[in-house]
This record gives sequence, C-alpha cells and structure tokens, in this order.
Amino acid sequence: MADVVGLDGSWVYDFAKQGSISNLTDLMKTDGYDDTQLSSQIKYEGNTYMIPVVNFAYPMYCNMDILKAAGIDKAPTTWDEFTADCKTIVASQSGVAGYAIPLSTESPSGIQNNFMSWLWASGGSMLKDGKPNLTGNQDMIDTVNFVKGLYDNGLMSEGSYSMKEADMVEEFTNGRVAFMIDSLAHMTTIKKEAPDLNYEFIPVPTKTGFSGKSGMDVANWGIGIASNCQHQAEAMKFIEYMMSPEVNANLAVLANAFPGNSKANPDYSAADAKFTDAYKIYQNDTAINEFTGLPTSEDLMRSYDEQLQLYPDGDTKTVDDMLKAVQDAWTPAFA
Repeated sequence: MADVVGLDGSWVYDFAKQGSISNLTDLMKTDGYDDTQLSSQIKYEGNTYMIPVVNFAYPMYCNMDILKAAGIDKAPTTWDEFTADCKTIVASQSGVAGYAIPLSTESPSGIQNNFMSWLWASGGSMLKDGKPNLTGNQDMIDTVNFVKGLYDNGLMSEGSYSMKEADMVEEFTNGRVAFMIDSLAHMTTIKKEAPDLNYEFIPVPTKTGFSGKSGMDVANWGIGIASNCQHQAEAMKFIEYMMSPEVNANLAVLANAFPGNSKANPDYSAADAKFTDAYKIYQNDTAINEFTGLPTSEDLMRSYDEQLQLYPDGDTKTVDDMLKAVQDAWTPAFA
C-alpha cells in the first residue's frame, strides 16, 4: 500500500479488521486536529479509519409539471403530505406513478440509496454501537410500514422488485414518475435526454412531527493511512491538508461533489443552478450512509431487500417477522 490511500467505504471493515490501515482517531488526537469540521467519519469498533474527502449526495428529484397538473402547488415535506400527493397524482394522471424505488436484488443498492434514505432523513438509524439494530427499532418499523403503504396503495412504479437504478432514472426522465431519490450524477443524463424536463431538488420528506436535523444519503471518496506507513505523523499532516477548508472546497468543485469539510466554501458559480440548490439542502442535512464501513455491505443490502419484498406480498405476515429475519441474516457478518 501507499502511505496515504484512497478508500472505498466497502473496504474499510476488512482492512481495519486485518490491521492494514491505521487508526486515524489516535493520529488526530496526537496531532490535536479538530475533527468536528469533518462532515462524517467511517469507523470500525468506535475508531475512525477513513475520512470522506468529498461526498456524492442523493436528494429527492421532484417533477414540478406533474405536481402542477395534479393541482399541487408545493412540494411535500412530510410522509403524510408525500403519500397524499402521490395519491392525487395517481388518481389524476393516467400512466404516472408517484414514486419509484429500484429493488432488484441483482443490484441491491436501492436499499441504501432509496429505502434507507427515508429512515435517515427522519433521524433514524439501523445500527446501535456499530451492530444491527432492526428488531424493536420503532424508526425502522415506521419506515418499512411507510414504504409498504406506498406499495399497497399502488403509488409506486410497477416492477419495483426487478427495477434497477437506471430503470428508475428512465422512468423519471420520461415523465412517468413524480418523485425519485437519486444521485446528482444523473443530472447530466436527464439534461441530455430531456432538456425541457421541469424538475427541482427537494429534501427527502420526514415523519410528521420530526423536528431534528435530517440525514442525507451520500456515497463518498475517502482517504486513509496504511498501517505499515513509516511516516504516520507526516501522512496525517497530508490528510489534514487535503481536508483543510480551501483545499477541500477546490477538490469538491473538481469532483462535482460536496466537500467533506463542513467549513469549506466551494465555488459552484459555474455549475448548474440545480446543483447549487442541492448543495443548500446538503448544508442543512447531515451526510450519512450507515452501510459504509460495514462487513459485506452489498450482501447486507441484498438480504434486507429479499425480506422486504416478502412483506408487502404477504409472504411475511408482520413487520416484526420481517425485521427479525433480516436481523438473523445480518448478525453472522458482525461476529
């Protein structure tokens, strides 16, 4: 390994467990670095092993023309408003769905980007002390039942169980769905395929009554230090340089992403106006993706996906049974 290494969050658990990468919590303490300026940190057993340099955010896309045609004059901010708007849209416009969620088990990232976004937006968590916390978790129970309600009421695009992210984007681009949660990376695709599509970015709606700070799902490009690095202190100094507000702001602009330093002030003046709108939402939220740094994260998503599909179809009778099945499937990975 190089002394300073670029990291994908899915590698962190194995690398940290193997002792391949260094404990950055200790290095930051030794150096007196103020880590409160970091938007997030990827941990293993309570200590940081990866720092996200830039974040690729997943806000909600909202087709404003579909809302207008349904007589809706403002975007929803709560789950109740979202459900009501989806019902109005589906009832008033043939061939248009309220919401699309890709749940193909071949590519189960829809669980983190599209499903868990609802949980995190309302301040919920799927973990406790770094371990699965699914059974008896009221926030999780409410999220499952909310999404099931959308499914039961026919408010979602057909074919969710086989839908992949690209299929969802195609549905939205062609004006067949009002809302989707997706990466900003698809702005370019939408602009190319449907330059006149009238859409805006909005925060993911939260549970009625929620007043805390929302979490926004992100993917990130991270950085760490190899454990066999002979110059640990110097490597940490380089990371601190990368994460300094000015440098981190420039990196974010170059990457078409959002900064990992909360004090950075990137100049997005040359970017699409919608991009800056999304950044304003990001600034009000907390960057989060609890799958980052977990063992076999894709398998965890897949097993959740498989059990989630059984619940709306009635093969699993209760949400408690569904979540227990997921908990049982997840637990061995954390042993």
